[in-house]
Amino acid sequence: MTSTTGGRQPQGTLQGLTPAEVAEREAAGAINEVPTGPSRTVAEIVKANIFTLFNVLLAILLVIILIVAPIQDALFAGVLVANAAIGIFQELRAKKTLDNLALLNAPQVTVIRGGRNLSIPVDRVVIDELLLLGPGDQIVVDGSVVKAATLEIDESLLTGESDPILKDLGHEVLSGSFVSSGSGAYRATRVGRHAYAARLAEEAKKFTLVDSELRRGIDWILKAITWVMAPTMVLLVWSQLQANPSVKEAVRVSVGGMVAMIPQGLVLLTSVAFAVGVVRLGRRNVLVQELPSVEGLARVDTICFDKTGTLTEGRLVVDSLDVLAADVDPRPALGGLAASDPSPNATLQAISEAFPAKAGWLPTATVPFSSSRKWSGATFGSAGSWVIGAPEMILPDDPMVVANVASAAAAGKRVLLLASSPHPLTGERLPHGIEAVALVGLSDRIRTDAADTLKYFAAQGVAAKVISGDHPATVAAIAREVGVPGADRVVDARTLPEDDQDALGRALEEGTVFGRVTPHQKRAMVRALQARGHVVAMTGDGVNDVLALKDADIGIAMGSGSSASRAVAQLVLLDGSFATLPSVVGEGRRVISNIERVANLFVVKTMYAFLLAVLVGVFSRPFPFVPRHLTLVGTLTIGAPAFFLALAPSADRARKGFIQRVLRFAVPVGTLAAVATFAAYEMATNEGAPLIEARTLATLVLLSIGLFALEINSRPITPGRRILIGAMALTFLFVQANQGMRTFFELDLPSTVLLLAGVGIVGITGSILYGALTALGWVKMMPELIGEDLRQGGAWGVVHSGMDRMRDRARSFGQPIDPSMIDDEPEQRPD
Repeated sequence: MTSTTGGRQPQGTLQGLTPAEVAEREAAGAINEVPTGPSRTVAEIVKANIFTLFNVLLAILLVIILIVAPIQDALFAGVLVANAAIGIFQELRAKKTLDNLALLNAPQVTVIRGGRNLSIPVDRVVIDELLLLGPGDQIVVDGSVVKAATLEIDESLLTGESDPILKDLGHEVLSGSFVSSGSGAYRATRVGRHAYAARLAEEAKKFTLVDSELRRGIDWILKAITWVMAPTMVLLVWSQLQANPSVKEAVRVSVGGMVAMIPQGLVLLTSVAFAVGVVRLGRRNVLVQELPSVEGLARVDTICFDKTGTLTEGRLVVDSLDVLAADVDPRPALGGLAASDPSPNATLQAISEAFPAKAGWLPTATVPFSSSRKWSGATFGSAGSWVIGAPEMILPDDPMVVANVASAAAAGKRVLLLASSPHPLTGERLPHGIEAVALVGLSDRIRTDAADTLKYFAAQGVAAKVISGDHPATVAAIAREVGVPGADRVVDARTLPEDDQDALGRALEEGTVFGRVTPHQKRAMVRALQARGHVVAMTGDGVNDVLALKDADIGIAMGSGSSASRAVAQLVLLDGSFATLPSVVGEGRRVISNIERVANLFVVKTMYAFLLAVLVGVFSRPFPFVPRHLTLVGTLTIGAPAFFLALAPSADRARKGFIQRVLRFAVPVGTLAAVATFAAYEMATNEGAPLIEARTLATLVLLSIGLFALEINSRPITPGRRILIGAMALTFLFVQANQGMRTFFELDLPSTVLLLAGVGIVGITGSILYGALTALGWVKMMPELIGEDLRQGGAWGVVHSGMDRMRDRARSFGQPIDPSMIDDEPEQRPD
């Protein structure tokens, strides 16, 4: 809504709205109602999990099967319902986590109501509200400035303009920008969806599956399947009407083939993997503001740290004061400077605590601290002008200053120069005749978890870059203390090229520690790394990190940081724990690696179902399965294992080529599975075996090859995965051994000769498949154990060996099991 009131209260007499005026505007709907969380509504979640193209198709096939076939052939309906139920449950669980964390992270603003300062949620701001501003604050609604103390607004996120804009009375401020320095107040003129950035923010916060290589890859697979299914289904129905004397039987087996072509669980398990990732991160107090970041985490190969607040705790204390001018006491000036800033940063707060303000030090002019200037100052009447900031920005050529700063910085201290001048401040330039007075040393405690976290990233092949606005020697000393690899490669950012991105990229790859970096340099550094093919994560907590956080592939903000940094980041570490980062990266890798595993299995199923439909169509044979057979095979070799694999740990960094890797696995496995199954089925029918026995043999062959493919896809074979595969094999053996289950699934074992022939087909197919996948790079790094099983007994050797190991494991069920031994081996996937 837009304000229709005019005028403004003069500075110094701001009263704001009265409670009655606030209630009147709330009743009129003139309130800043915008979506605050990244989750979908309950109705959207239910609709998205039920009304999908494949679910609608499966529902139609279910109705058909209930008309023409026994109820046992409708087992796939259970899978359909379970898929929808699991998807809804997991997304609702993720929604609850996201909403709770979003509430904890919900931005608060300070408003003036009835002459009092109040902190309220952003969504309670009404039209004509008076809002106070300080450094790092985000502009949450559009408005007009009514009070300004050298108020500088950074609008680069909206306009791309790199320089902060000085705002004075009556100037407009737009939502989506933030305060880079100074302070002030503004009156809300447009709120809710009428505000400048509201529509953009609403889209950015909306719950979506990743729109990246992974999401595009899955969409491509689904589209390809959809296009292939239509003509294949026509061929299948036509061939079965020709090959079966009964129309009902023809429709029954056709439905079975169609159901097998549909990758029922692919989208489900993709959603579940992301939802579980959100919940797991939520338990670690990590708020996922944009779901694409979960995948992005798996691809990160470079992480940039801001020293203060990330490697260190961000709690500065003054630990030294070196007076350079013997006849001047710097303490009153330090107290006056700290008190002159209405919104002091952490540095000025530390100075204020060490040097309380003295009476009589009242500023007549001020220049607030800016990350680009790296100094602040004030004029105190007859006491002259005083400035404090980075020594090399104030007196870069003073030899005494340079010598003292170098020794202090080498010890890891942050050093500020206090200087004075008899001349007043004019604008944002240093006054004339400035002279050094004192050096103020500040120290910050290193986070206790920083060293272990950096060791983790080094072990995972993730390059660490320390980027800070402090003196290069100070940053390097801290980096060495926490064990940053390559901490001796120190670069002063003032020497970096500004207009040559390629040269900047080379300098970034050669260096590790960068000091005296400006906010816009941080942004340029992120872009230069990205231009060289790196996937970059950026951590930060201050207003000077906002631009880099926004442009990084993954922006990670500290929960204690500025509202602007939290607003632009994809992830927020609510407890500010640096030790959380390894689990954040690990969660992203788990999600993308396991989704690829799941995609392999489901595309294999679609591949062999499609080829079997083509083979029976070309040779005019009855389809080798009834629906319940394929439900059984699909559940034991794909559905149930995929659910566990989708949630397993993984340490492998994701790489490009998702579709190519999936097809390199699915095409040979699916093709050989279809050919071997059809060959066994043809052999049985040619030998005069009854149709039920031929179909049982086909089921045995397909399930055996499916278990073999499952074991390859599950490598490295950890104890937990070995138990999973063995359990699937034992379940099928139980079905075969139990007369009631055989009847239910319409199975009847063929003769011993045919069974042995089927074992031979499986063994030959396993050997061919092993050779094909080896040539394609899929099994070149398989554990030696599996290779030995294959050499000794082909595919059945793998299955039997897995069952033997499972029995050995079962004998030790009474003994405690080390959880670290379950599914914790690093992934080794083909390129």
